[in-house]
Amino acid sequence: MAELSINVDKLIGNINKLSDSFDKQDVEWSLIVKILNGHRGALEKLLQSDAIKRVHSVGDSRLSNLRTMKSINPDVVTMYIKPPVQKIAGSIVKYADISLNSSLSTIKTLDEEARKLGVVHRVIVMIELGELREGVIREKIFSFYEEAFRLENIDIIGLGTNLGCLYGIEPTYDKMIQLALYAQLLETKFGKKLEIVSGGSSITMPLLRRKKLPKGVNHLRIGETAFLGVTLDDRKRYGKLSTTAFEFKSEIVEIEKKETVPDGEISDAGIGNLADEVKPLEGAADKSYRCLLDFGQMDSDAAGLTPKDSNVAFVGSTSDMTVYDVGKESDYHVGDAIKFDCNYMAIAHLMHSRYINKRIIYNGKTK
Repeated sequence: MAELSINVDKLIGNINKLSDSFDKQDVEWSLIVKILNGHRGALEKLLQSDAIKRVHSVGDSRLSNLRTMKSINPDVVTMYIKPPVQKIAGSIVKYADISLNSSLSTIKTLDEEARKLGVVHRVIVMIELGELREGVIREKIFSFYEEAFRLENIDIIGLGTNLGCLYGIEPTYDKMIQLALYAQLLETKFGKKLEIVSGGSSITMPLLRRKKLPKGVNHLRIGETAFLGVTLDDRKRYGKLSTTAFEFKSEIVEIEKKETVPDGEISDAGIGNLADEVKPLEGAADKSYRCLLDFGQMDSDAAGLTPKDSNVAFVGSTSDMTVYDVGKESDYHVGDAIKFDCNYMAIAHLMHSRYINKRIIYNGKTK
């Protein structure tokens, strides 16, 4: 059976090491856990650990996942990390202590719902700095803030930006200086200190590593670096973080020596996802061993999975099965497992699939 192993011990270690790194530069951070897809077993171990007390908040882009987090640890500060849909504003206020917003009408709706519940909802206003995803246009930020500032059940605690997610615009030092400057101007104009100036996600980590994050930026929202241990610019290990907290393996359900190219007329009926070039492994003859694994496109994107055995090459995948070429000679048999390293999106897809078994490793034990 296809299985994803989640080593929570290593994840907790990464959280502590990142917190050490952030503490040295007087920067707070939110742990973004959307990669876990609300998996209760993994979240329970993380949210009940001492390590979680060192982060500013825990964020996700799915309301149901925030609800799960609150049921596990009601004291954890939760953050909804994408602009909310107005129809669920009441639930946002109930399960998210903080939300990121770029729509004034939505903030007003959140204010109404917060008033009904008798609470004050905290908001970070997102400003557009070139990525062209969410964010208030810079020319409108002062009028936007002024109107939101008047709402009685909304506390505007910060200014933030998103970079790198859509077009890949880099969060350069100059971009971060712009963000810090707008925050300073807002503070001066309205006479209120902003608690949070949030400079983006894991893509901003290289600035922290080089100690180039401007002093005015005091918060980051970190997911991929915490879970995979790498920075997004060069995919290299960040500090001493673990890069092996996740491992995927899938069982071979068939292995046979077959032709290396298909036989017959090829029509448009094929729905599979093939490698860019259909050819045998180097050194293989016209036939090579092909193994069929028990996962497919409905479970994950094979492009994000790298076999740990360099002799294994991706051939193609269909909805529920994937084919790999293992060469002219092979020691693999039916029932053996092929193991993979995974990138961020591959893990996210695997976590989302209810057909993939999840194995939690915690305190050195498997559950």
